[in-house]
This record gives sequence, structure tokens and C-alpha cells, in this order.
Amino acid sequence: MKITRGVKYILLSTVFFALMNVGVKYLAHIPAYEIVFFRALVSLIICYFLIRRAGLSPWGNNKRVLLFRGLSGTAALLMYFYTLQHMPLASAVTIQYLSPIFTIIIAGIMLKEPPRPIQGLFFLVSFVGVLMMKGFDSRVAVPDLLIGVAAAVFSGLAYNFIRKLKGSDDPLVVVLYFPLVTVPIVGSYTLANWINPSPGDWGVLVLIGLATTVAQIFMTRAYQLERAANVSNFNYLGSIYAIVIGLFIFGESIALLGLTGIALIIGSAIMSSRYRQPSD
Repeated sequence: MKITRGVKYILLSTVFFALMNVGVKYLAHIPAYEIVFFRALVSLIICYFLIRRAGLSPWGNNKRVLLFRGLSGTAALLMYFYTLQHMPLASAVTIQYLSPIFTIIIAGIMLKEPPRPIQGLFFLVSFVGVLMMKGFDSRVAVPDLLIGVAAAVFSGLAYNFIRKLKGSDDPLVVVLYFPLVTVPIVGSYTLANWINPSPGDWGVLVLIGLATTVAQIFMTRAYQLERAANVSNFNYLGSIYAIVIGLFIFGESIALLGLTGIALIIGSAIMSSRYRQPSD
């Protein structure tokens, strides 16, 4: 297979997202909302600088949808970071990969882009995989599992708002609205429930923000250079990274049937992506 620039960018993005996951897991003693706040603050500073350099207005055109995009993205990240801290790394990352299937379902309702019937089968297979992970891994509590699935739902909602903004707002403005919403909402709660990070924690918090921002930049470039179908499947390397990192860094393990559940989720999400309706 030829390694194009787009493929190189998406591979780089998966590496930086994996680094973000490690940082969040490492800071399990700091509440997820505080990590989300600092991650958003770093992104806000970087995105605002890029927007001003590009001569764009940071407020955008379709403010209502931009606001909904920011709110749904904030909810998704809060819940995802929570699961990273309370579940085995591979399980938390894999459950998040339900988001492409929820994206397709929501698109059928919100954007009148109905899925193909076969995608319903992949959706059911994914949930079988989730049930297998829960049934054979006692470390995955039911409330944590539900929070992880909800994070995937809100991610799917956020992706559809991004698509709805196509043609009305610059991608940089769309990216900015996530931290623009997150910082004041999560920041106020963070300050009221402050947990003082250690000097080493401060460095990890900054690295989480930097890694996420770099990952998003590489991911955006990849999707600008290649068709989505040509690069999106490489995101599932994240699950492999998570299993390896969880094993060697955090001393985690996972049962064979749990691994089978992960494989079902990844496989069904990949196949569902392959059977998507062509985009316009």
C-alpha cells in the first residue's frame, strides 16, 4: 500500500491521541473535569492565535449550531476522560469507537442521510462486543460502561454538527468553538472544586493540551488531503496502542473474550464506515 501524505498525517494523529490518553490515565488522581479544562485552555490559546493570524472572526456565522457543536463536544470529552480514568485503557478507547456508528444513525435523523440497512447489522454487532467486554471484564462497571457509550453518542452528535456547519464556517472557527464553550463552563466548576496539581502534574496537563491540539491538526490535514474512507480506518490503530500501553505502562491485562469484544467493535465500525453512503 502506498503511504500518501494523508495517511502519514492520520498515522501521526493516532500517535498524539495515544499520548493524550496516556496523560489522562496517568493523572487519575486529578478529576476529569479539571483535565478537560486545561486541555481546552491550551487549545483555546493555540486556535485563537491561528484564527487571528488568518484574519478570521472568531465568532463565526452559524452561532447556534457552533454553540451546539461546542456543548456536545464538551459533554463527550468530559465523559470520555472519566472512562479513561475509571476503566482499563483499551476498553475505554474501544467503547469510544462506537462513535462512528452513532454518527451514522444521528446523520439519518438530523441530516436526512439515512444509513444502509446492512449498517444496522454492524450496529448490533458492536453492542454485542460491548456486552462481551462487560460480561468478561469485572473491572468494567455498568455505570462506567453507560458513561462510555454516552460519550460515543455525544461524539457522534458533535460530528454531525460539524458536518452541518459545512460551507458556513471556516474549520478553524469550528475547532475554536469547542474550547470557547468548554473553558467558561468547565472552568467555573473547576475553580469551585479545585484540586491542586503537583509540579509534575502541571507538565502533564500542558502536554495533554499540546498533544491533543497537534493530533487534531494532523487529523484535519489528513481529511483535507484524502477521502475519508482512505484514512478514517487508520484511527482504529488507537485500540492497539491502548492495549500495548495498558499492558506495559499501567500493568493492565484483558481476557481473551474481552479482546474478542474489542475486535467485534473495531471490525463492525470499520465495515460500517466502508458501507456509508457517498458524501456530497
